Amino acid sequence: MAALTFMALALPGEASAESTIDVGIWQPVVERLVDDGIEREYAEALFSREALEFDPDHMGHKMRTLLNTKQAAKGVRRAEEPQVMERYLNPILIAGAYAYLRDNRETLESAYERYGVDGDHIVALLLVETRLGTNTGRHKAMPVLASMALAGDYALIEEQFADVTMSEDMKRWLVERTRQKGDWAYGELLALVEYARQNAQDPFTIPGSLYGAIGICQFMPSTAKHYGVDGDGDGRVDLFVKADALHSMANYLKEHGWKKGMSEEQRLKVIYRYNHSMSYAMTVDAVADKLRRTRELFGG
Repeated sequence: MAALTFMALALPGEASAESTIDVGIWQPVVERLVDDGIEREYAEALFSREALEFDPDHMGHKMRTLLNTKQAAKGVRRAEEPQVMERYLNPILIAGAYAYLRDNRETLESAYERYGVDGDHIVALLLVETRLGTNTGRHKAMPVLASMALAGDYALIEEQFADVTMSEDMKRWLVERTRQKGDWAYGELLALVEYARQNAQDPFTIPGSLYGAIGICQFMPSTAKHYGVDGDGDGRVDLFVKADALHSMANYLKEHGWKKGMSEEQRLKVIYRYNHSMSYAMTVDAVADKLRRTRELFGG
């Protein structure tokens, strides 16, 4: 089985008309992948791995969060004003970010020349996202996204809501929202498989966040597919490589409207697209301002 898996991952053959391997509970996901152009042998080899176990907790956690937000919205709670997350302005973190800025000056300057995004904001994003690339997630992206894709069937996570009291209307909403999230996760799973194959990489080896974001820049796989670029010229897009990740972040910002000389309001609107939180955007901009001031003070 190990040899078959290796050969299927390295040299996928032509799709066969019928299933040849028992993939168990994963059959619906495998069939979707095959329908979307992934060779059956390759898909079946992936989903017959002993290491791949269905984990309902990822989808359960996500849907419980969305349900809590939905139920809270029915009240009259006033939304809190967005504000800078002061913990990221800690002098030690800023000093580390400044050192990162200096150590990667050449790569950041090339990204600026290519995309017009300053190194201060790229490094500020990286600090907030992954502590300068040191925290890329405790999970594996493949099992996370596969489990969430399968769990679009609410029946597979229903027991996780046994302690929740909700109306029939809310239950119908939850079932439909779970299906939608499952479809979203499937799209990300497909993008992950394609991303890994382009890099001649085993998708099971790719670390990810709780919901499948990858790389030191924490792109979702579909974002990697659309905005990932080769920053070091080796012909691959590997978001765990600094040059590729930093250039990809700059490309993402440029494609979402970043221009030289923007106002603070304009900058915040673009950064908001990276992570839909105004507090996040304000924090990134504040960190970038700290880095700019530090550069002006010490040079570099």
